[in-house]
Amino acid sequence: MPRSLVRALVRRTVKPVLGTRLQPPRQRTIIDALTRVAVLPTGTTREPVALGGVPAERITTPASRHGHALLYLHGGGYTVGSRVTHRAVTAHLADSLGAEAHLLDYRLAPEHPCPAAIDDAAAAYRALLDSGLTPHDIVVAGDSAGGGLALALAIRARDEGLPPPGALGLISPWVDLGLTGLDETVDDPLLTRAWLERCAAQYAGADRRRPEASPLFADLRDLPPLVVQAASDEIIRDDVERLVDAAQAAGVTVSYELLDGHWHVSHLFAGLMREATEAVGSLAAGLRAAT
Repeated sequence: MPRSLVRALVRRTVKPVLGTRLQPPRQRTIIDALTRVAVLPTGTTREPVALGGVPAERITTPASRHGHALLYLHGGGYTVGSRVTHRAVTAHLADSLGAEAHLLDYRLAPEHPCPAAIDDAAAAYRALLDSGLTPHDIVVAGDSAGGGLALALAIRARDEGLPPPGALGLISPWVDLGLTGLDETVDDPLLTRAWLERCAAQYAGADRRRPEASPLFADLRDLPPLVVQAASDEIIRDDVERLVDAAQAAGVTVSYELLDGHWHVSHLFAGLMREATEAVGSLAAGLRAAT
């Protein structure tokens, strides 16, 4: 499907849903319905599982190799998103990596505010470690809020003395819930300040800049390699680049790619839009190089 058409559909369907005052449970239902059609790699299999007691979907493709795992944390502002909305991007990333994916259905706000999502991600990561996987052969990836969550998970693992994953794949990670770096001059077909403000309040409460919720302000030393992508047409691009700079200053190995002509997490249309599929493939190449 042409990128211009997908962009227009996002602007006319998903963005209005996020812009309404509908409560998150209703938004989840609508967004799941809008994104239910997913083009997965040929031969993909899916199975509901639990990781550390957290619901997940195990996704494998013919390219998946035993002993190589991808833990994927979906985006959605910590208030929406599911295994339905992020099935395509997870499957295509797993296929490109040659890994078995686990797409986590972590608890969402406002019913379950911070740190519930981090607790669930940590429980899932521990379960992968306990399964006998070599930590170096585990990649943790996520987009938007899921990218911020992946970073928060790596920080918690470091602080608790757990072995780090081989690398983190961060697609337009949302890392500053204080929204101090938004560029609202950008023609973003998906995100708005108003929606991000609501999500930040529902997830983090009054103290949105505490490192647990906004890992841009955390101690970033001794983290695994970061492979980061951002889009040219998204209002949080500056925040992503602030993270890249901060991580490099802390001594972390960082690879950064700016996707020209893309919007926030256009990767969701992998398999349907050529440029999205290519972006996922580029992320996978960066992760392979990092590990």
